[in-house]
Amino acid sequence: MSHARPMGEVVRLPVKHTDHAADADTAPALDAPTAGPDETGVPPTDPPAPVPSSDRDGAEGDGEAIEGRVLVDRPDTFRPDVRARRTAGERAQRRPIIAPWLRDRAEATATVRWAVGYAGHVAGYHTARIPLYSLRLAMRSPRGLYRVAAGTWRWTFDMDARPLRTHAIDRRNDEAYLKLMSERNDRVRARMLVTGAGLAGTGLAAMSVAAAGGVTQTAVLAALVFLLGWIGTPTDRSILDTAVVSTKAPKLTSEIVVRALAALGNAEINKAVGKGGSGITFPAPITRDGPGWRAEVDLPYGVTATDIMERRDRLASGLRRPLGCVWPEPAHHQHAGRLVLWVGDQDMNQVRPPVWPLAKTGATADVFKAIPFGTDQRGRPVTLTLMYANMLIGAMPGAGKTFALKIPLLAAALDPTAQLRVFELKGTGDLDFAEKVAHHYGSGPDDTTIGECLASLREVYKDLERRAKTLARLPKDVRPENKVTPQLAASKSYGLGPLVFVVDECQELFSHPEHGKEAGELATAIIKRGRALGVILLLATQRPDKDSLPTGISANVGIRFCLRVMGQLENDMILGTSMYKNGIRATTFTKQDRGIGYLAGEADEPQIARGYYLDGPTADRIADRARAARRAAGTLTGYAAGEDTTPAEGDSASLLDDIAAVLLPGEDKVWSETIVTRLAELRPTTYGAWADLDPTGKARHLAAALKPYGIATSQIWGQDETGKGGNRRGITTAHILDALNDRGDTTR
Repeated sequence: MSHARPMGEVVRLPVKHTDHAADADTAPALDAPTAGPDETGVPPTDPPAPVPSSDRDGAEGDGEAIEGRVLVDRPDTFRPDVRARRTAGERAQRRPIIAPWLRDRAEATATVRWAVGYAGHVAGYHTARIPLYSLRLAMRSPRGLYRVAAGTWRWTFDMDARPLRTHAIDRRNDEAYLKLMSERNDRVRARMLVTGAGLAGTGLAAMSVAAAGGVTQTAVLAALVFLLGWIGTPTDRSILDTAVVSTKAPKLTSEIVVRALAALGNAEINKAVGKGGSGITFPAPITRDGPGWRAEVDLPYGVTATDIMERRDRLASGLRRPLGCVWPEPAHHQHAGRLVLWVGDQDMNQVRPPVWPLAKTGATADVFKAIPFGTDQRGRPVTLTLMYANMLIGAMPGAGKTFALKIPLLAAALDPTAQLRVFELKGTGDLDFAEKVAHHYGSGPDDTTIGECLASLREVYKDLERRAKTLARLPKDVRPENKVTPQLAASKSYGLGPLVFVVDECQELFSHPEHGKEAGELATAIIKRGRALGVILLLATQRPDKDSLPTGISANVGIRFCLRVMGQLENDMILGTSMYKNGIRATTFTKQDRGIGYLAGEADEPQIARGYYLDGPTADRIADRARAARRAAGTLTGYAAGEDTTPAEGDSASLLDDIAAVLLPGEDKVWSETIVTRLAELRPTTYGAWADLDPTGKARHLAAALKPYGIATSQIWGQDETGKGGNRRGITTAHILDALNDRGDTTR
């Protein structure tokens, strides 16, 4: 017999249990229609007895149902306080015991230096104004004396309570008036005794001072005048002048941050602020971080850090700070809704740039080691390592691109082992200091200069083959990582010294209608293969698009520095794909942020950096030091040494061709000075400067010139014009011919 089902009936459904662990950690997830009563026709009221754990496999029990729904989440067995501590412990990050700025020696030194300088300035400022302060106090002392006398009179005769007595008279309240007068008389009698005692003590003190010496009288009188002057100073004035006019912003607080976020016009943030700001949390306290404040903010659900970064100008307005003081960043190691907000005390573009450390006299550089490039928002040094990573610098005109390029270029110039090839294709002479140190140099957007740049690229590309063969012939223990090391670069016999190729305004080269395609292919190949072979490309452009900057270059460059650009395409062409989407946006920089950009590829995350400022005279002085170091090391070659580096028609006329041309039949070995003399007769314009050197200088210059070809000079026996023999530095003819054959194979 069927029974009708009551509406809203609660029914127990069978639940199959697995093992004990599953039963403890997971709840049964069942959705089933409401069942009817059992065979007795009575709905079940009590749950059946639990099945013993030993009999659970294959057994069936009753699930829990509430109002026709089965529970799918088992209630947490932890107490709320225990659960909260457990969850917080799993996600919490331990803050450092010692403040980070104390662990950073440079930052701690800078902080102490600032504190000592500040204290010294304030002390000196006020010490010099002691006479002025003394006169100011003396002028105000009569007012102070009046205030003391008037105050004593009012206190003694209870003048402060006079309005109360007057009020009682006006209201004809005789009882209150009499009571007030009685209290007043008692109070005045007691106070007159105190005042009289004070006057008597003052008189005795005055008599003692009068009987003392002149020094004591002067000191007491001065102290009395200063005290009365301090009492007589108006409340709207001060005694001391302001030694330091502070432009420091007020302390950053959570209320200020929430207020600024609410001004951005984001709907989810507005909802959170409307609920009392409960949707905006601060996972860590707001702290001082260098010359500014650091706040970590968890934004409301659905709001990302990039939503805030693209409204940086409105955020700065909400914080009432200059745009150059406000730097929101995403916390990539956390989640997309974590915002790191750093608010500086002073606009970054208004901070006086520090001196480039390598600009100091005697400073040297090593392209294998980190070189100082600039500073971040906090003023901390930012470095970059040139070796094994090419560099691309991009920006719109006037953003400081060429000044940023000067830094790695001059750093490479200060390494005497590095050969420089510099081409400035704007033609304004911004890099003319490189003429003093560059093996190849060219300036201008004309076809001739671009052709020379292309020819130099061809030479470098061919040299990659020689470098690779030289490296492959070395023992494994000498080349453990199959790349050029500082030890291999320092050895002149291998010819594996660093080669730095610099092209400013490279869009003129890559967009050239005749040479652009070949130049792009060569540069891409050099970037891909030259990294391990000691070849470094430094490229700078003000037009980063697919036509002016081949994608093979923009995709393979290791270090990128992007200053102000106007759009997402330019941003990602320089910094890399999806950088704009991830919140790394150089489009937020303004016209005033000259020299400030995003540096990507050096650290784990892109960082904001301001390159050191090097003006023309400073760059010239550094180049003079670099030239002197190269001259002393015997590595001043090519254009800087006065040689003619203009390529001949077709393939470039190389030093090997010229040496082969001056060798006499049957000569197996020839002194270097003899070869130089013959070369000067063959090409006076190119080798004439070498002929004016002494024999040692001739040998040194020829050895340096042959080094890129992998040919080393050695001690050989020979005879001079008089027939006198001796051992001097020289070359072996077979080495020259072998190198020419290898070059012929490469060209073919």
